[in-house]
Amino acid sequence: KMTIANVNRRVFLASTAAVAGSLILGITLSACSQEEGASSAPAAAFNAFLTIARDGTITIQVPNSEMGQGVFTALPMILADELDADWGRVVAETAPADPAYGFRTGRGGQTTGGSHSVVGWYGPLREMGAAARHMLREAAADIWKVEASACVTEKSLVSHKASGRSLGYGTLAVLAAKRKIPENPTLKKVEDFTLIGHPLPRRDTPSKVDGTAVYGIDVKRPGMLIATAKVSPIFGGVVKSHNDKAALALPGVRAVVPVPAGVVVVADSYWQAHMAAEQLDIIFTPGPNGGVTSDNISAALHQGLEEDGLVALNKGDARAEIDHGTGQTLSAIYETPYLAHSCMEPMSCTAEVTADSCHIWAPTQSPGAARALAAKICGLPLDKVRVEVTFLGGGFGRRGETDFVEQAVLASKALRRPVKLIWSREEDIAHDFYRPASVTRLRAAFGKDGTALAFDCRLVAPSILARVAHFPKSMLDNAAVDGLSDQPYGFRNARVDYVRRDLGIPVGWWRSVGQSQNAFVRESFIDELAHMRDEDPFALRRRLLGADMRHIGTLDLVAEKSGWHNPPEPGRARGVALVKSFGSYVAQVVEISRTGDNAVKIHKVTCAVDCGTVINPSIVEAQIQSAVIYGLTAAVDGEITIKDGAVEQSNFHDYPALKIANIPEINVHLVPSAEPPAGIGEPGLPPLAPALANAIFALTGKRLRSLPFSRAGMEVT
Repeated sequence: KMTIANVNRRVFLASTAAVAGSLILGITLSACSQEEGASSAPAAAFNAFLTIARDGTITIQVPNSEMGQGVFTALPMILADELDADWGRVVAETAPADPAYGFRTGRGGQTTGGSHSVVGWYGPLREMGAAARHMLREAAADIWKVEASACVTEKSLVSHKASGRSLGYGTLAVLAAKRKIPENPTLKKVEDFTLIGHPLPRRDTPSKVDGTAVYGIDVKRPGMLIATAKVSPIFGGVVKSHNDKAALALPGVRAVVPVPAGVVVVADSYWQAHMAAEQLDIIFTPGPNGGVTSDNISAALHQGLEEDGLVALNKGDARAEIDHGTGQTLSAIYETPYLAHSCMEPMSCTAEVTADSCHIWAPTQSPGAARALAAKICGLPLDKVRVEVTFLGGGFGRRGETDFVEQAVLASKALRRPVKLIWSREEDIAHDFYRPASVTRLRAAFGKDGTALAFDCRLVAPSILARVAHFPKSMLDNAAVDGLSDQPYGFRNARVDYVRRDLGIPVGWWRSVGQSQNAFVRESFIDELAHMRDEDPFALRRRLLGADMRHIGTLDLVAEKSGWHNPPEPGRARGVALVKSFGSYVAQVVEISRTGDNAVKIHKVTCAVDCGTVINPSIVEAQIQSAVIYGLTAAVDGEITIKDGAVEQSNFHDYPALKIANIPEINVHLVPSAEPPAGIGEPGLPPLAPALANAIFALTGKRLRSLPFSRAGMEVT
């Protein structure tokens, strides 16, 4: 059940502390600008993360969006462990949009992406838990007139062992709330963790199983109408004219509302809105991209190989060594396509706009951006806009955009009714922000003694940051060259440059971003170099890694667990790839067999992962498995093609998702580590495509230099 409370959050929390007897612990955000109604105290804002009620219930606000990656469990585990909380009494809630929930993540706003949730909040949440534990212990010590150092905490109890007395956190909450929050609380030692490192069941699973979980598509409001969008199929196109007479004559249809590049049809039900959208007599002006096709996109990318780009890495003189040296040299060109996100839940958002407020329920990765956009559209101050984040039926970067939020707010503003917008699958695939297409040329040289002399790479691709942050052409998009400019292998000379090509197709963050293309390119090319030298691909990688022990440890573990050093079964072959991304090291070995002249079967994928301190091993395992499946879908069949400025694909029949019957055995092995946590939602994806391509070469002798593999007629099951 959802209700609206038009109460300032700060006032609500303060009254809760005073009246309901809850301990409320937050962080002082001196760098945040003060909002209207903020306290005149030195701190600019006080935003709650933790409440402890009289009955002992511990509520933890989760500052990131839950889109299947497990933050609804992992983040509360971090705070609860330092708090010495009884995990059975912990309740997780998704925090609403508020600048405070993005301040300590280092990302400049309340967003979920870049595999940054645990990375960004590990330290702050531990500090908050430790501070609350300290305050509770001191409150109990005051009651018993003993030293706080003589008191211990465990499972939501403070105990004085000498006397055998104990008090629950709920009983102590009011007194503890009056104490000063310690600035530098003592954190637990790693060996004292009781929750972190354990495979606790996920908190969001039961509601997702029994159907009570609320996704964006599930939101219900009194008097709510349903809408769907119809936007120009050609990128950059605009509405020239539309006749909505036939659509409005259909049963249940309430309005046709103009939105950027199209319209939103509002009705009593989704099917009524969908059918009315099909009846619209609408003419679009194509704009500058009407003649764009996949062929001329590819040609433009290949042409960029002949241009000088922005230099991302320049060590020594790689080009001279390759062009004029006497060692072994190799050159190859790789190509990757545009990809859609194809989230299982299409874009959706519910908005309720009144004369003096706006309330949004959205499966969004960027609630702060959604809030700011809604305030601008409605002409309201920010504190009159509330954004509640539902569960996300997949995000992968797509739901960091705000186009679907804009459409819902415009529709509700026009009708002054709650409106839930739901895109069709066809609209979702046709109006994405796509993973960029790319063309990459790589060259390398080895000396006669096997020394890695030179590595030279030129990448040609659109820039995501150019769209998002309006980068000038003189500024390097480091995300575009991720995995190339920081490649780990010890070439004496190395050069990487980037030629930006903006081609009229909207591009955006896609799971693992630049690494999703660049790891395929780099790790396939390293495999080519190994075969050129008649050297084992594992052995070459290990040799070129020098003393990089985290890379080496991950590579050694995957070799051990996959049986790399033992011959595969007759008729089978293996491929290996190693990628560091988002701070995590992941190595994968794919084992396949041939089922036809151009068909192979994947038997298993073995993964080794070093992601630093592991919060919940089962979540890490699930995320790696998820990334392998998502990456396998893209590698085998994933391709968005363009004709006359529009996407040719429309649904899962021509932009397929991997079926459960085709998912191979996926084994995940974790490297023990005391390093700080690193990202895990994305790093499992980049090694998959090159490991599979390398296995295909080992089995068939066919080198695949473009994605998807279906381009070359290769069938993978």
